[in-house]
Amino acid sequence: MPKLKTKSGAKKRFKVTANGKVMHAQRGKRHGMIKRTNKQIRQLRGTRVLFKTDGDNIKKYFLPNG
Repeated sequence: MPKLKTKSGAKKRFKVTANGKVMHAQRGKRHGMIKRTNKQIRQLRGTRVLFKTDGDNIKKYFLPNG
C-alpha cells in the first residue's frame, strides 16, 4: 500500500492537540465586518475545538500522519 499523504490545506487550517482534539480558527471574519457588532467580532477571536466526530473525520481523512 502507498503511504497516505497529509492534505496541504488541512495542515494549514487544523491543529491536533496533545489529547487528540482538533483545533480550528473560527469562521466568519474574512469580510463583512461592518455588519457585525463589536461583540460578535470580539467573540470570533482565537481558536475553538471541533466536535469529536468532526475532529475524528479530519484526523482520519486529512491529517493521517499528524
